[in-house]
Amino acid sequence: MKYLEVGGIKLFWTGHDGFRIEHGKTVMYVDPFRLVSPVKADVVLITHNHFDHYSKEDVRKIVKDRTLIVGPKELSGVELEFNCRGVFLEPWGEYKSDEFGFDILGIPAYNVNKFRAPGVPFHPKEDGKLGYLVNIGGVKIFHAGDSDNIPEYSKLGKYNVDVALLPVSGTYVMTAEEAAKAAKIIKPKIVVPMHWGEIIAGRSEAERFRDILRGSGIEVVILERV
Repeated sequence: MKYLEVGGIKLFWTGHDGFRIEHGKTVMYVDPFRLVSPVKADVVLITHNHFDHYSKEDVRKIVKDRTLIVGPKELSGVELEFNCRGVFLEPWGEYKSDEFGFDILGIPAYNVNKFRAPGVPFHPKEDGKLGYLVNIGGVKIFHAGDSDNIPEYSKLGKYNVDVALLPVSGTYVMTAEEAAKAAKIIKPKIVVPMHWGEIIAGRSEAERFRDILRGSGIEVVILERV
């Protein structure tokens, strides 16, 4: 499937953790990385400062006059490099844009059992790295960023998430099994596996995730890269 269409929004997977969301005239990217077919963006969401999420080269391809960059506090000031506007959130911080027709809630993203060295997680909680719950056109999309299945996900059930974008590769993020458990906690209508096809893991992990959730009542959609 080339894109997912839900309630008037179109969701494209651009590879790894990257997505393009289109609603009316608004184009939003999340974590653009190694873009194949870049489109100029109104909004760019960046989950954290690692090179495969904050790719200066890719951001430069898609920004235009008045593009809005949204990121965690650790990225404050990057908008100046692109002559853009910037909004930088802490976990559970909120932002509403009447201009582009969306509101956003920053969701914590961190590791609980993935370590670069003993006791040193790849994504420490204290860094304030983010996932995002985006409400655009009345469709609620949750992008987990780079995260494990964390306790904070228990709070997401009350938001009636339409689409959840969850990493499945393991090593730096949730495994397919951990992501399936997270999906059952978040309770989205549809879930799209991500964090595969670049750097680590392949389609088999996305398919294993789909197989684990078969019969759960949660629809799993594996998108083709665009």
